[in-house]
Amino acid sequence: MLGNFTYHNPTKLYFGKDAIRNLKSALAPYGKRVLLVYGGGSIKKNGIYDRVISILHEAGKEVYEDAGVMPNPTTDKLAEGIARARAHGAEFILAVGGGSVCDYAKALAASVYATCDPWEEYFVNQNEPTCKTLPVGCVLTMVGTGSEMNGGSVITNPAIKQKNAHNFKADLFPRFAILDPTYTYTLPYEQMVAGIFDIFSHVCEQYFSGEDDNTSDYLMEGLLRSLIHSSRIAVKDPLDYEARSNIMWTATWALNTLVSRGKATDWMVHMFGHAVSAYTNATHGMTLAAISLPYYRHILPYGVQKFKRFAVNVFDVDAAGKSDEEVAREGLAALEEWMRTLGVAMDIASLGATEDMIEGMADATFINEGGYKILSRDEVVAILRESLLAK
Repeated sequence: MLGNFTYHNPTKLYFGKDAIRNLKSALAPYGKRVLLVYGGGSIKKNGIYDRVISILHEAGKEVYEDAGVMPNPTTDKLAEGIARARAHGAEFILAVGGGSVCDYAKALAASVYATCDPWEEYFVNQNEPTCKTLPVGCVLTMVGTGSEMNGGSVITNPAIKQKNAHNFKADLFPRFAILDPTYTYTLPYEQMVAGIFDIFSHVCEQYFSGEDDNTSDYLMEGLLRSLIHSSRIAVKDPLDYEARSNIMWTATWALNTLVSRGKATDWMVHMFGHAVSAYTNATHGMTLAAISLPYYRHILPYGVQKFKRFAVNVFDVDAAGKSDEEVAREGLAALEEWMRTLGVAMDIASLGATEDMIEGMADATFINEGGYKILSRDEVVAILRESLLAK
C-alpha cells in the first residue's frame, strides 16, 4: 500500500544548450554580494568561468570567490568557506561545478550564520539549521549526484576518517539550477562513467526497498532503462548530445526526492561507499560500483521478488522455465556485464583499499534499516572483504 507523504521541491531548472543565458534573470531576486564556489579550476580552462563572471558583472553583482572545493569536501574546507563568506558578507552562494561543489555550497549556506559546530550539528546529530541560511544556485558541469535539485550534502571529516551526509529541508534546496549538457563534454571518461553509476545507484537505493507495487517502482524502472540505453551510446560517443542530455535529466529525477515517495529506501550501498571513500578518498561513483554487487548478492535472498522484477523489467531477462532466484541472479549478472562495459570499479582494492582498512571501514559504515536486511557488523565486514577480493 502506498503510504501518506508530502512532496515539495522548490528548485527551478533551466535545461538545454546555452541555458546559462538564464543566469542573469535567475539571480535578480537575490542580494548583491555573491560568493562564487567552484573546484579545481577546470571551469577556467573550458570557458565556463569567464561566461559566469561576465554575467555576474552584467547583473551588477559583487563577486567573491571560494575556489578549490575537492571531490570529497572536508570539514577544513568548510571552515575556510565559512570564514570567507563572513568576511565578504555574502548574500548568495553560486556553485559552479559538479555534485561535490553543490553539496559543499549547501553545507556552507547552512553554516555561515551558525554558532554551533556544523559537523556535529548537521552531519552527526542530523539537526536542521535554526540560524539564518543563505540561498544557493547551481550551474552544473558534471552529472551524477542530483544535488542540483535536492537538499543533500556530504562532508568528510578526515581527522576521524568519516564521511557523513545530511539531507537539508527544502529551504536549502538550490533556488535554481542551470543544466547545459554540453558543459559535461569536457569531463574525463572516468568521471563520466562514475557519474553514470552514481545515478544508477541512486535509483537502486530507492527501488530495492519494500515490496509495494507502486508508481515509484515503474518510474524508477523507466529511469534505469533510459540510463542504460543512453550510457551505451555515451561510452562510444561522449559528444552525443541526445545521450548526454538524457543522462543529465535522468540524474536530476533520480534524486530530486520524487521517486522516493512511498518507499522505505535503503541507502546501504552509499553507507559502504562513504566509508570506503573516507579511507581512500576514491571517487564517489566508483566506490558505489565496487560495493554494489557484493551487497546486492548478499541481500537478494531477502528481496527475491523485487530482484526478479528488476531482472525482467530493467534488463529484459527471460524468466521462462527458471526459478525466481535464478531470474534474480541473472539480473545481477546482466548488471555486472553492463558495469564492465562502462569500465567502473569492480572491487575496492582497485580504489586503494587494503585488508588492514576493513575493520575501520566497517566501524565507519552506518547501518540503515530501510532495505530488505538490517546488516550485522559481521555482515558488513564480509561484504567489504568480498569486494576487496573481487576480480
